[in-house]
Amino acid sequence: MTQPAIGEKAPEISLPRDGGEIVNLSDFAGKKVVLYFYPKDDTPGCTKEAIGFTDSVDAFAALDTVILGVSKDSVKKHDKFVAKHELKIALLSDEEGDVCERYGTWVEKSMYGKTYMGIERATYLIGADGKIAEIWRKVRVPGHVDKVLDAVRSL
Repeated sequence: MTQPAIGEKAPEISLPRDGGEIVNLSDFAGKKVVLYFYPKDDTPGCTKEAIGFTDSVDAFAALDTVILGVSKDSVKKHDKFVAKHELKIALLSDEEGDVCERYGTWVEKSMYGKTYMGIERATYLIGADGKIAEIWRKVRVPGHVDKVLDAVRSL
């Protein structure tokens, strides 16, 4: 499994978002992008993370930064998740898992002694130059949004 490294150009993304519109990473050229990967819509940790980013969306916007969440959930599931929690961030649907593979977040996990493949909670901060400025792997949700916001401020 390869994953892009800090200083490398972020791999292009072209995925449908909640609402069905196609989003390309290149659409945000000249802006900073927080690209975060999460396992599943409407689960406790993923909900807290999405609400955390939504609560800080204006602070990120003031720093010319866009937030994109990625999971393998369908656009329809994203639509329900966004409506239920009044989310103000774009959620991209990577049902085929191609983007998760290219960013190295599709990994073997284990729970209760069983191993399975799933999305590792990870965040990539992409600078206005399109290069990866910071990477957080195996993210713990509490305090994460603040860490990302601090990193954006320091760019």
